[in-house]
Amino acid sequence: MSHIGGMSSPSAPAPLETAPPGFYLERVLTVHHWTDRLFSFTCTRDPRFRFVAGQFAMIGLMVEGKPLVRAYSLVSPPWEETLEFLSIKVQDGPLTSRLQHITPGDGVLIGRKATGTLLIENLLPGGTLWLFATGTGLAPFLSLIRDPETYDRFDRVVVVHTVRQVAELAYRELISTDLPQHELLGELARDKLVYYPSVTRESFPNQGRVTTLVESGRLCADLGLPPISPERDRAMLCGSEAMNADMRVLLEHRGFTEGANNRPATFVVEKAFVTK
Repeated sequence: MSHIGGMSSPSAPAPLETAPPGFYLERVLTVHHWTDRLFSFTCTRDPRFRFVAGQFAMIGLMVEGKPLVRAYSLVSPPWEETLEFLSIKVQDGPLTSRLQHITPGDGVLIGRKATGTLLIENLLPGGTLWLFATGTGLAPFLSLIRDPETYDRFDRVVVVHTVRQVAELAYRELISTDLPQHELLGELARDKLVYYPSVTRESFPNQGRVTTLVESGRLCADLGLPPISPERDRAMLCGSEAMNADMRVLLEHRGFTEGANNRPATFVVEKAFVTK
């Protein structure tokens, strides 16, 4: 972990970095490059860091003596002892151009306070929970589908993940294979979790933008479910600005209302999304 207890011996090396106020300094444990545009990493977790499934934290690096940070949703569930994040790679992006080169042992900054609107408590009780994501917007939903409380609140949880290319379907095996076999969550996932990946620029069984799949009725038809309705369905949106905007219009046209912290309703949107 980032803090060291007890007295240090004279021969112990000095810490490479110290965290500025408001941050924990954590150590990178693993890095996985999914594609040339997508990577994820895990790091240590200070035991004092608390979060709820669906939230994000400010994470980043020290650059020229100052913290350079962006909002990142937590991939890991709240019960996990390590933290995990999913990121794009933008070659000229102030943070991601640097973050994509981290290796195990490197230090990363984690903001001490997690926040966000993608919380199940911000939704009214309902039957089916739809989790609509594009690209790295999948991240908070990976936390939510590994939180038992999500399954306690809803009869069915549908993950709809849309990407441009098949290789960008990050965590596909975790959702479709590993989670249903999980020792503690497996039964819940097998009974209630539905996964619907779609691709827009390559051949794939499910093709098309998520808004098109919803509007055409194909999404629900493929899953054998009735059309999405605010009477029984609840939704969370996390992805590109275009997807969030288009899906918001689509849902509101069907009678959905947007919820927020302390004001639960029938859908919520995460506006913090890393593009640099």
